[in-house]
Amino acid sequence: MLRVMLVDDQELVRAGFRMVLGAQPDIEVVAEAGDGAAAVAAARGTEVDVVLMDVRMPRMDGVEATRLIRAEPNAPRVIILTTFDLDEYAFAAIRAGASGFLLKDVPPADLLNAIRSVHEGDAVVAPSTTRRLLDLVAAYLPAGGRTGRDPDVLTAREREVLIHVARGLSNSEIAACLHLAEATVKTHLGRILAKLDLRDRAQAVVYAYESGLITHRPKV
Repeated sequence: MLRVMLVDDQELVRAGFRMVLGAQPDIEVVAEAGDGAAAVAAARGTEVDVVLMDVRMPRMDGVEATRLIRAEPNAPRVIILTTFDLDEYAFAAIRAGASGFLLKDVPPADLLNAIRSVHEGDAVVAPSTTRRLLDLVAAYLPAGGRTGRDPDVLTAREREVLIHVARGLSNSEIAACLHLAEATVKTHLGRILAKLDLRDRAQAVVYAYESGLITHRPKV
């Protein structure tokens, strides 16, 4: 059974997610919290696999709560729920250890797929809603602001894979684009994360935009 904690200061929002998740035979909502501080306390006292985390909440926001939760041993994975005007918080939370982010109005099927994907160790960057969001937030990232390790440590093929990851493609889609086996794509991604000292796929997406590998900045 996949154990989920809901963190949002709006009871109606939690109730909506609870109803969707409760209808699934493999998912159980084991804890809820109305702010970040309560979420940290609940995570320490409850066995949780995935946390659905709001960003802006009283007492402690979702960014700080994510950092504290992810710092614990055997920490659950965190998915940030956000809206367009809170993207800076979502990116900060990914740096704090979140495995990705979704819009709060995400379709139920996409939400369920994201939870299961994150639980299996992936990050929420492939669904179409997230893909559009990544293109949108690129407009708000610092132009040419390189952070972390230099992308020059990557081979040409690794750069190609990283760019495709940042554009929201899944491993199978990248394999088709580059005419590679999916296992080869996974190997390249593992080397990319190791060389750039990145935690997961979500941080790789942020890195690609912030390092300048992705320069497309659509008008909004």
